[in-house]
Amino acid sequence: MNLEVQIAKIIEANGAALYDTEIVTEFDETIYRVLITKVGGVKLDLCASISHELSPFLDVHPPMNQAYRLEISSPGIERKLVKPVHFQNAVGEKVKFKLCDGNKLKGTLKSADNKSVTVETKAGEETYAYADLNTCKTYFEW
Repeated sequence: MNLEVQIAKIIEANGAALYDTEIVTEFDETIYRVLITKVGGVKLDLCASISHELSPFLDVHPPMNQAYRLEISSPGIERKLVKPVHFQNAVGEKVKFKLCDGNKLKGTLKSADNKSVTVETKAGEETYAYADLNTCKTYFEW
């Protein structure tokens, strides 16, 4: 049984979609963070409902072998792009990339497939393989 697939099913039964999961440590506390998305946005009540359903499931199928706190939230307006599906769903949005060679770039994500992404920058369209990307995220101009 793939834990992420089972988590996604519980989230989908609540009308949302699994964006990603991550394990972080904040203030000496381990957090198992489940990021969800939904057309029209993620409301606090939805996070609470999913938490109430997911918590007993994770009690039986723990995501790690140590104590943790479960957190359900939206990835936010400025969110990390990690998986190809994240990039595909962000086409048309403004993005910031840090490349593996240390260079940085900003632009509009024009396209993404399972191998690479194309970004419209001030210099024109540039295509990068996922292997060339270090950190990537969407950004919002306030």
